Amino acid sequence: MPLVRISQQQVRTPAQTREMADIVQEVMLELFAAPPRDRYQILETLPVGSIIAEDTGLGIQRSDGVVIIHVTQQGRSTEQKQALYAALAERLAAADLVRPEDLILSVVHNDREDWSFGHGRAQFLTGEL
Repeated sequence: MPLVRISQQQVRTPAQTREMADIVQEVMLELFAAPPRDRYQILETLPVGSIIAEDTGLGIQRSDGVVIIHVTQQGRSTEQKQALYAALAERLAAADLVRPEDLILSVVHNDREDWSFGHGRAQFLTGEL
């Protein structure tokens, strides 16, 4: 059950933002084996100048089209994470939505007890999921 936060500056149309979110979801289903209808995304659009993303000494030249995708998940392997990074860079660039230089990805791990999907219950622990 990945939770995905997509942060960007206001350089894309709402339709482009939705297309980007749809591509991210396709990759989650394909490479992270997310179950169907398991889509939890936060789409955050900020004014230009609201994201400061330097190059960490890598010589990367970013534009105002920078996108930060933060994925909170359980139990994905190093190979799955690396496949995610490559697939998102490739597919978002192919759709002319995000230059590979402008894509920053972060994947973090949490555990089953760290989720509640409503009603104040930990559904992974109660057996509801």
